[in-house]
Amino acid sequence: MTRTPKQKLPTRVVKEWALSTSATLGSAVRAKGILLEVRAGLPFQERKLLGMESGTLVLQVPEDDTDDHSATADAVSRKLVGIEAMPVIPREVEDILSIKPAERYRWLKDGRLESAGTRTIKLRGRARKITFHVFDPRHIEDVQDRDLPEVWREQDAKTAAENRRRGAQKAALKRSGKLAQISTDNASLRRSDETVPALRGWDNFDLDGLLR
Repeated sequence: MTRTPKQKLPTRVVKEWALSTSATLGSAVRAKGILLEVRAGLPFQERKLLGMESGTLVLQVPEDDTDDHSATADAVSRKLVGIEAMPVIPREVEDILSIKPAERYRWLKDGRLESAGTRTIKLRGRARKITFHVFDPRHIEDVQDRDLPEVWREQDAKTAAENRRRGAQKAALKRSGKLAQISTDNASLRRSDETVPALRGWDNFDLDGLLR
């Protein structure tokens, strides 16, 4: 049986807040993160009223709701003050810079991506907590503007190629060293055989039956 879609009730817009590029860094994931951050500071019953449309936060209420929700609007406005400085979390970094998790791990470890500290959160519905690095948005913006991920990828490719070359050389030297050692050992054995003096009269000694 086909379920009839739930009809959306008419709504009206109470207020809108356009997010600047310096806040979102051109990332829809970052914009969603800002929405969630602002929602977290609102009363629970008011959170669903705040949504996002085309990079703009929108406070929408049912059309028949006569409340101006001024307290909620003021809370959103206060929360957005200085939002450009909100630390960038890992999934936002990956979206902003178009990088893979492995690249983020590697570049964070060697210091090319600079950590601005760590954050610990509890996963919803779970007892376990997770800790992760966060980043200064201006540092991420600088990395993005200078297109450093492409530069770093080229550096990593050259480093990997050099490591493979050195590994191949080391393996070749190891193999040649083993062959040289085998040749040396064989030569030593041959020289040892040649220097052993022959025993004179041994056949006669054996014929006399002294070895029986």
